[in-house]
Amino acid sequence: MLAGYTSPRTPRGRSCLAPMPPWHYVSNTLAVEFEADADRVASFLPEGLTAASGRCAVYFAEWQFATDTGQEYLDPVGSQYKEAIFLVSAKHEGELVAYCPFIWVDQDVSLMRGLVQGWPKQIGSVWVSRAYDLHSKASPVVGPGGKFGASLAVKDRRLVDATITIREQTDAAPSPGFAKAFNVRYFPDLAAGSHDRPSVHELVQLRSRNVQFSPIWRGDASLTFFDHPSLELPDLRPTRVLAGYRFSFAFTVDDIVHVRDLRANAARLERV
Repeated sequence: MLAGYTSPRTPRGRSCLAPMPPWHYVSNTLAVEFEADADRVASFLPEGLTAASGRCAVYFAEWQFATDTGQEYLDPVGSQYKEAIFLVSAKHEGELVAYCPFIWVDQDVSLMRGLVQGWPKQIGSVWVSRAYDLHSKASPVVGPGGKFGASLAVKDRRLVDATITIREQTDAAPSPGFAKAFNVRYFPDLAAGSHDRPSVHELVQLRSRNVQFSPIWRGDASLTFFDHPSLELPDLRPTRVLAGYRFSFAFTVDDIVHVRDLRANAARLERV
């Protein structure tokens, strides 16, 4: 019998790309809140979500993860990765929520975990300024006047640049945020005649627990999107940059809410 939470499934189950949850995460994160054209934001929303505004946020994060049964952080090559996450504002049944139209990561393990959750992950190159526990010209200050930068490149092309100058501490996390984020899990069917009828197409809501935040620093920010020959992220380029943030946070994932089956033939399948 083959075992493993994801493929490849093997006799001992140790070769699967993503291990069995729960997954524990911690990160150092830079975030920028911004506004985009509200109509373009709305055009990215899936069935089940409605337009709220043009408010968006991008998160540049350096992550480390572990499972309940392992200390994966002792082998950093498998437990560390960097990510750029784009969230847009939406409404679900009248409640303000977030939706992720784009996300890039530099580690295949994270990509697989993300696809399980509905994050539309692709491989990209993400870089974030680091702060250290020493006073040095080579390290930004985590305090008033501290300057940080981040970038995203995809398929050898620079896609996003960001800078943040932090000014003060705040109790408010960036918005839209992860707490009420919705995703779409989608897996197509290759069978002839079924290319437009996916095997999986559902709206899901994320669940997390053990959520912790460090002190949150807020300040000024710049954010630039560059054109790309194949990617549509520039459709969400900022019309106004609102604020930048720097913080650490941690949480655990081992659950998800199945909100709606979006397959066109879902009702027919339920009757069969």
